[in-house]
Amino acid sequence: MDHEMNSVEDEELDSSELGTQKYWDKAYSNELNNFQDHGDVGEVWFGEESIIRILKWLNSYNCTKKDDPVVDLGCGNGMMLVELAREGYTNLMGVDYSKQAIELASTVVKNLEYQSIISFKACDVLCEDIADIKFSLALDKGTYDAICLNPENAKENRLKYIHKVYEMLRPQGLFIITSCNWTDSEITSHFKQYFNLYSVIPTPEFKFGGKTGKLLSCLVLQRVD
Repeated sequence: MDHEMNSVEDEELDSSELGTQKYWDKAYSNELNNFQDHGDVGEVWFGEESIIRILKWLNSYNCTKKDDPVVDLGCGNGMMLVELAREGYTNLMGVDYSKQAIELASTVVKNLEYQSIISFKACDVLCEDIADIKFSLALDKGTYDAICLNPENAKENRLKYIHKVYEMLRPQGLFIITSCNWTDSEITSHFKQYFNLYSVIPTPEFKFGGKTGKLLSCLVLQRVD
């Protein structure tokens, strides 16, 4: 389905098991076993290209210092943070509500000897404070999507999430969000109370029936102060 042409403003998503913690606990438990048995870190959500696009943007715009605090919300196997560490970032944190994901990410990072610059915490950002510090940059690859797919209180929880992201950032801090369920305009509208659109990171486009669409949105939002 064409991501840009078929979305309806302010319409909620149909619920899915992808929005449940049970699904992700099982998925990351399997990936942890695979890593322990075969050294396979598991799936990179939205593909490795999604990480490369974000890194290229960060390197091009130079909006953050390499020692600025950065958090990955819904970090999964931690590979986004690993790639940031390889780029020279030194103050990195990953959070995920799945304890299995945190165990996998911690094991991966330990094997790569990045544990001194990457920390992890198992917590639900909707219910808990992540840290005492404020972050300069927050990253989200699919976490907002998962919240919106939850069978229970999806709209209430996504609104809560938006405010939580605002609270965890420093004044004029940046939030990079990648979504396969919402268009650029919908994301901008959802977050407009607390964030301005700072930049659009280009994602692959395709043409169908003479119209152009894309399967992913990747936006950089800036906290409004």
